[in-house]
Amino acid sequence: MIPEGTNEIEKTIRAVLSDVLSLSPERVAAFTPDTGLFGSLPELDSMAVAGVLTELEDRLGIVIEDDEVDGEMLETFGALTTFAATKILN
Repeated sequence: MIPEGTNEIEKTIRAVLSDVLSLSPERVAAFTPDTGLFGSLPELDSMAVAGVLTELEDRLGIVIEDDEVDGEMLETFGALTTFAATKILN
């Protein structure tokens, strides 16, 4: 479940996915919390993960530690949004 008050975070994540993965804004706008990411989007391969996470750090002003990166946080759009929101709100 995505925490309340995450609209700006969600917008930023959508922009990062669009920019880094070269996905159309329309495609990214259609993502729901259940939309699969890693393993579901061919554009999000292991090399692209680093770019997405680095860009999220820059745009959201967070630090993502290596031991925090796992398949679960990248499994769905909702999981990634919840992870980012938790990093910002804590």
